[in-house]
Amino acid sequence: MDARPDKGLQAPPPWEIAAPARQTVPLVFASPHSGSDYPPEFIQASRLDPLSLRRSEDSYVDEIFGSAPELGAPLIRALFPRAYIDPNREPFELDPTMFADGLPSYANTGSPRVAAGFGTIARVVTGGAEIYRGKLRFAEALRRIDSFYRPYHAALKALIEETRVRFGGCLLVDCHSMPSMGGPAARDAGAKGADFVLGDCHGAACAAAVIDTAEKALTSLGYAVARNTPYAGGFTIRHYGRPAEGVHVLQIEINRALYMDEETMERGPYLPRLADHMSALAATLAPVGEAVLARP
Repeated sequence: MDARPDKGLQAPPPWEIAAPARQTVPLVFASPHSGSDYPPEFIQASRLDPLSLRRSEDSYVDEIFGSAPELGAPLIRALFPRAYIDPNREPFELDPTMFADGLPSYANTGSPRVAAGFGTIARVVTGGAEIYRGKLRFAEALRRIDSFYRPYHAALKALIEETRVRFGGCLLVDCHSMPSMGGPAARDAGAKGADFVLGDCHGAACAAAVIDTAEKALTSLGYAVARNTPYAGGFTIRHYGRPAEGVHVLQIEINRALYMDEETMERGPYLPRLADHMSALAATLAPVGEAVLARP
């Protein structure tokens, strides 16, 4: 495990990297929403109990993709929870109704994600329950962005760049989970019942061969797979997905009902088998990534 701590007396980084002894494939895996280190002051400021706060977690996704280093690829995971600050949003995607003071002009206050309550600083957890007892100040949002959000993305960017230098490009697999019911948007889109949703921003974030191979591999294992509906990709895939520059990004959403109890947040009996299947998927994607990056 390579946590890459800063020297001196600085606080430990809010992310962790499981790194192979030597990276042998042009893949990087990321789990931005599996963090479960809840700051005590955050819990105190919330009207929700600790279990309810966990509703937004992509619980155990880092564990499900934990074999990545055995394949020769690094896996980065955020240690902080999504309900505290979401690294799969723009840095200042903020809801002005949550703050006692004004937001700067550069804040994105009108995105669909903000309207739904899932901005960089979320207003609600999955299921719609309000998180906070009172209003925040912008200084608190800025502190979280500078202390958690920016360090996570600096580490992820470094992994992508290191991979590009070594292999001539990078395939980033952004790993997530989704509620079994998917929420109203998912139901309206007809995605209820999908075991996996693969996102590539409708073809903009990675070569077609990548998502085609992932879909074929998953369906061959017996899973129901949807593409881009209702999850085409968040900030990570939109920000880093630059196929013309050699960086391909695929987002994977896993139905939580496959591997966990969504009420108690406990692991389910299928989790080890699912992890084995994700190891097989990663092994299948590795040569595809190499082939895509080798194209002129």
